[in-house]
Amino acid sequence: MKQFFSFVKKEFYHVFRDSWTMVILLLMPVVQMILFGFAISTEIRNINVAIVAPEHDELTKMITDKLDAVDYFTVNGYFTSMEKLDEAFRQGDIDCAIIFGQAFEENLYSADGSSICLSVDASNSNTATTMAMYAQSIISDCIKELSPYVGAAGIAPDIKMLYNPQMKSSFNFVPGLMGLIIILICAMMTSVSIVREKEKGTMELLLVSPVKPLTIVISKMVPYMVMSFVNYLTILLLATTLLGVPVAGSFLTLSLLSLIYIITALALGLLISSATQSQLVAMIGSGMVLMIPVLFFSGLLFPVEGMPKVFQYFSWIVPARWYVTAAKKLMIQGLSFRYVLQEFIVLSSMAVLFITISLKSFKNRLS
Repeated sequence: MKQFFSFVKKEFYHVFRDSWTMVILLLMPVVQMILFGFAISTEIRNINVAIVAPEHDELTKMITDKLDAVDYFTVNGYFTSMEKLDEAFRQGDIDCAIIFGQAFEENLYSADGSSICLSVDASNSNTATTMAMYAQSIISDCIKELSPYVGAAGIAPDIKMLYNPQMKSSFNFVPGLMGLIIILICAMMTSVSIVREKEKGTMELLLVSPVKPLTIVISKMVPYMVMSFVNYLTILLLATTLLGVPVAGSFLTLSLLSLIYIITALALGLLISSATQSQLVAMIGSGMVLMIPVLFFSGLLFPVEGMPKVFQYFSWIVPARWYVTAAKKLMIQGLSFRYVLQEFIVLSSMAVLFITISLKSFKNRLS
């Protein structure tokens, strides 16, 4: 045990002496969380909208004021006819137009009803869908305020958004960002730990020492595990305070999940370190090999359920996929431990597998 703590102490010295390592470990996760947290967003704000209304009655004015009051829309023009509308679209002055029919409020309760047309710039189909959804929701709310029974078949539907009533994109992206940042930082740092011994010529001392390979491997993981857990607490604090993402479930369960995920990422980094001969190759390999699968197959950018079956099966071997899924259940949905038991088992199995392969690889170098 004394030898183990001596090796752990030596690794801590390696970490604290290298200023670049400290920057990557402590500063880079904070910068990544702030940049990605605000940059990656499906929310659309400041949509330039034009109002086409032959008559400005009370309901038309109410809808216009509501649109202008929210962050999503900026009323950028009033027209009484369609003549200048096409030119405004071509010039890029507006992104969306709401066209009211004649006597809009007066015809609301008539047999034929009122007519309203939503014209959207669909050169970007995803943006167009979101703009139309926002505008339709506001118009429906305004009409419902005036009469709660106006709508198809005389009934207005009551829509309830669970877990994320304000539809904030940060609720979806932050758990994915946590998974991305943790695995990249952990794997990149540990991937150079064994390679550094080779480049500095100290590997021979480890090979002839009486210390068991398991002790060497675990001792190299401990300092980075401690630092990575501090990173987890830091980015979780930023997520809750700066980005407004809640932790609706158990904080202890989330922390235990993150600790297992950290160990898995560290073990993966050690595996990469055992298979490479230079720190540069280890850093590039861990960064490039891990970033693409985590971005595309963890659910951070695209839902895994919408992918072809072959890619869904491939996502099973990506540790971040299981962590992100469980983190969303704990942070956003507020579910209990039994609902994330599968993710705990999978991540724990991956951690044991990676450590075992790293240990076997290290033993082969002893022979």
